[in-house]
Amino acid sequence: MKFRTGTLLALAILITLGLGSCKREYICQCTIAYSGQAGLPDTLVKEYKVSNTKTKAKSVCEENSSTTEKDGIKAVETCKLY
Repeated sequence: MKFRTGTLLALAILITLGLGSCKREYICQCTIAYSGQAGLPDTLVKEYKVSNTKTKAKSVCEENSSTTEKDGIKAVETCKLY
């Protein structure tokens, strides 16, 4: 009986570690470049942490990429997962 309980406990620990290791912490880096007029800020870089599976973290990160334009000023934000 001890052997069976110990085996089940070891199996449960391995499963828990295996499932837990799928989620990791990644860095999402967003670069913001401005264009359209003189005197605009230099390219900015923002970073933030994303904790998830790699596929979901990449999706969440890249969803922040965008292009906006207002009053002749264009801002392009490009986000990539590292």
